[in-house]
Amino acid sequence: MDPGSSLRSARDDGAEMEKVKEMAEAGSGSLTVVGLGPGEAHWLTPAAQAAIDAATDLIGYGPYLDRIPERDGQTKHASDNRVEIDRAGHALRLAAEGRNVAVVSGGDPGVFAMAAAVFEALEAGDPAWLSLPITVEPGITAMLASAARAGAPLGGDFCAISLSDNLKPWEVVTARLEAVLKADFVICLYNPISKARPWQLRAALELATRHREAQTPVIFARAVGRPDENLRILTLAEALEAAASADMATLVTIGASSTKLIPRPGEAAPWVYTPRSVTKSPSATSQGRT
Repeated sequence: MDPGSSLRSARDDGAEMEKVKEMAEAGSGSLTVVGLGPGEAHWLTPAAQAAIDAATDLIGYGPYLDRIPERDGQTKHASDNRVEIDRAGHALRLAAEGRNVAVVSGGDPGVFAMAAAVFEALEAGDPAWLSLPITVEPGITAMLASAARAGAPLGGDFCAISLSDNLKPWEVVTARLEAVLKADFVICLYNPISKARPWQLRAALELATRHREAQTPVIFARAVGRPDENLRILTLAEALEAAASADMATLVTIGASSTKLIPRPGEAAPWVYTPRSVTKSPSATSQGRT
């Protein structure tokens, strides 16, 4: 590693913050979409923190805004979880008025989150918004945080799928699941279950049983990085029975046919990892055979 890289990074973050302040003083607004990471403060990047510190207005889902300490001169605009486009439009209007806006998401804002909503609102909105300086600051998303806790389950090819059918038909969800199960990807399932759709995770796991052995490792990672964090390493058969215990704060990872467990002494959960090398042909794994 370049010994000067961390120093340059700090300087870059400071320069970015100064640039944002200068734009605000000059009366020209800006919009930054910020990833807060999964919960722990040390998982928030310096660049994301700089954008939050420089903002005059913070916009986001209420529980995410609650993670940011109150500060004089900074206004919070909290909204419900299902009004992403309205929230994005509000942020763009404030930025167009000369405000320094930070739109916050948990995890990474580009993964099933607010960055896409901002650009969707930008595309359909006032043409004047196209001249606004817009930045996306990445964060650690749930699949990376949970993978780090479990070991290295994403060591081979993997994908992420949202089980929510609010923005796409369930038939699209199952078609995509079928395709990646046949291709033997490790699969990270976001938004696995909610009060409005309590059955979908079990349906997805039942589909997985057609392509994976019953002993395939499955990770239920809930609220990683928060005080109520809980990580369970299950078999696919166990996960099927435990599906109802998941919620919207749970990230479910279904292993590939090559995903392995390494037992640890005592009561410690086993390490989970997926080798980087592939020794089987896709056709050999598409029916869950080993």
